[in-house]
Amino acid sequence: MGDVRGGCCPPMDLFRSEPMQLVQLIIPMESVHLTVSYLGDLGLLQFKDLNSEKSPFQRTYAAQIKKCGEMARKLRFFKEQMLKAGFSPSMKFVARTDIDVDDLEVKFGELEAELIEMNANGEKLKRSYNELVEYKLVLQKAGEFFASAQHIATAQQREIESRQMGEESIETPLLHEQETSTDLSKQVKLGFITGLVPREKSMAFERILFRATRGNVFLKQVPVEEPVTDPVSGEKMEKNVFEVFYSGERAKNKILKICEAFGANRYSFAEDLSKQALMITEVSGRISELKTTIDAGLLQRDNLLRTIGDQFEQWNLKVKKEKSLYHSLNMLSLDVTKKCLVAEGWSPVFATKQIQEALQRAAFDSNSQVGAIFQVLHTRESPPTYFRSNKFTSAFQEIVDAYGVAKYQEANPGVYTIVTFPFLFAVMFGDWGHGICLLLATLFFIVREKKFSSQKLGDITEMTFGGRYVILMMSLFSIYTGLIYNEFFSVPFELFGRSAYACRDLYCQDASTVGLIKVRDTYPFGVDPAWHGSRSELPFLNSLKMKMSILLGVAQMNLGIILSYFNATFFGNSLNIWFQFIPQMIFLNSLFGYLSLLIIVKWCTGSQADLYHVMIYMFLSPTDELGENQLFPGQKTVQLVLLLLAMVSVPWMLLPKPFLLKKQHENRHQGQSYAPLQSTDDTLHSEENHDSHGHGHEEFEFSEVFVHQLIHTIEFVLGAVSNTASYLRLWALSLAHSELSVVFYEKVLLLAWGFNNIIILIVGIIVFIFATVGVLLIMETLSAFLHALRLHWVEFQNKFYEGDGYKFYPFSFALLDDEDD
Repeated sequence: MGDVRGGCCPPMDLFRSEPMQLVQLIIPMESVHLTVSYLGDLGLLQFKDLNSEKSPFQRTYAAQIKKCGEMARKLRFFKEQMLKAGFSPSMKFVARTDIDVDDLEVKFGELEAELIEMNANGEKLKRSYNELVEYKLVLQKAGEFFASAQHIATAQQREIESRQMGEESIETPLLHEQETSTDLSKQVKLGFITGLVPREKSMAFERILFRATRGNVFLKQVPVEEPVTDPVSGEKMEKNVFEVFYSGERAKNKILKICEAFGANRYSFAEDLSKQALMITEVSGRISELKTTIDAGLLQRDNLLRTIGDQFEQWNLKVKKEKSLYHSLNMLSLDVTKKCLVAEGWSPVFATKQIQEALQRAAFDSNSQVGAIFQVLHTRESPPTYFRSNKFTSAFQEIVDAYGVAKYQEANPGVYTIVTFPFLFAVMFGDWGHGICLLLATLFFIVREKKFSSQKLGDITEMTFGGRYVILMMSLFSIYTGLIYNEFFSVPFELFGRSAYACRDLYCQDASTVGLIKVRDTYPFGVDPAWHGSRSELPFLNSLKMKMSILLGVAQMNLGIILSYFNATFFGNSLNIWFQFIPQMIFLNSLFGYLSLLIIVKWCTGSQADLYHVMIYMFLSPTDELGENQLFPGQKTVQLVLLLLAMVSVPWMLLPKPFLLKKQHENRHQGQSYAPLQSTDDTLHSEENHDSHGHGHEEFEFSEVFVHQLIHTIEFVLGAVSNTASYLRLWALSLAHSELSVVFYEKVLLLAWGFNNIIILIVGIIVFIFATVGVLLIMETLSAFLHALRLHWVEFQNKFYEGDGYKFYPFSFALLDDEDD
């Protein structure tokens, strides 16, 4: 299969996908785990699911996958605990292969239980500690209030006794009711409740208490200076110490319910000052003890988490490998003897020897008496597509794959995209100053790629980093086209010699309006700097860029049609060569190939012929004389022949192919019940050929095939016109980029320079830098990138690229790092 090249293309790795083969492995049960593990290390075999009719829970290794899932959950729990503790898992680890999963499961269970117990004990201790801190605050603040009230009451009592009469103090009834009568039976004993309430709720707390008791309470609140950690929520908040004095059991019940509703924490309190001092001393001692205990617990927990962190990455990789391994084992089917597992999968042909070596090594390491059996299967199924790419080519291949994955071994546009994509971008972005800015930005990513590849980047940064080599090529081509356009932030330079033009007079007063005269040889490379700023600049550059866009477009479309010939030759499809490739080449080049030829002839001869007139009247009046629009002798005859060829090529594309396909189908199924078995290579290629028309073993529908060919013909004929016009975006975006550069340079930088004011100049430079970076280096880059993308996907690839294949996704442990849990 790998030797079949059709003789049409060089043996490039990227031009055709790797030759693939369907292999079958019969693996003894005792070595199956180690075998699949070694194949995962190799990463060159894509397993087929032989148990697709079974649900995940009915498969052989469902219990092991569940166990690995539980271990992964515990690892996530460990990671969360480490992040909460303020340190991350160690990234440096030595990979060990002797770790037993069952031992790991037991160890994870013990570590999780230990951590949960430590967390629970720590939470209890923290809650007790926070309660004691609040209790101490209540004792201090309420004690101060009681001491003050008692002092005032004692002073008032002495004053009453001395005077035998006096006025009531507001606060005196709080300790003992002082009536005018000295009857002890009339004295009322008040109850009180103390605690802390959140400061934000204190006003509402006071109003509700007043309304619920109809004002028959006395509330005293004292703010706590520092925020207090709430024992229940564990959050820091500002609180007030409160004392509520009430009379009666009914009022007490109401107050307790209100406290509960407002989240107020209540604490017991003794009226006796000596008891208060004793309690404060006792609480302070308990706080000190709890603080020591909590610190010791945190230290022990941190030591445990650091021990886990040192081995976390190693354990995590092991669990990921085991889980993916069992997922792959679930794709294998049990042999009838239940002593072997049968695996089928796709692998590149070049990997045959490596797979066989892995099988032998696994059988030896597992002490299996019987080795695994490796055999290649013959199939008509289309293989997956696999391109061996590196860090440079992978980004360009992704651009192609975003449109559609290549069909097995069809011509890959990615080879040409490496050059054509950045070049077409640069045609629209031609400024070597802007190109240097892009180059410096992408060199920053390339120089530090090792550091960035090991970090978690943001979405935009990661996308830019992934396409760093695409941007590198875009910047290099932009410098090249910028030198051709002779634009450095819209300013021309005489880099390759002096200008070929000079002023008409000595003073050069009218150089930009009247024009210039040629005094030297033509400027050797790119656009002469004298064109910039002259009256003829815009008409000259418009004509140049428009014609150049048509030439580039026709060249790329011809390349696409030529690649369709390579595909047809490779797959042995002669119908596509005679009734698709040849008429398409004739039609496209009879019209737009001829237009390209006229452009080149006009450039070489300096003719004043109007090409619009020539092309329009080639269709409207093909027999009329060309007159002054004639570019070469016999042009009229050539145009008649080309027009006739273009008209003939349309039915040539449309009619013969469906009838010949019908005849082929009838011949294939007439008296051919049996046929010799084909080789794997021939089978695969013939299957590709049949599948591309959709009638391999199905009923042949002539009407369906004819309609399909009709659509294809109309699409190509109309597309030849619209796609050529679409390439004019190269001219439009190049002109827009150039004019924006001129506007920013002249209307911002030069304008600020003309004021002769340093502040205005600095502001102008800042505005120029931000406008250049924001508009030209970011928005214009994105715009040109998207337009170049469209030209490749629509105008280039639709000429030959089917893109209906599927990617080769091998079972590989190397890909596990890119996957999320």
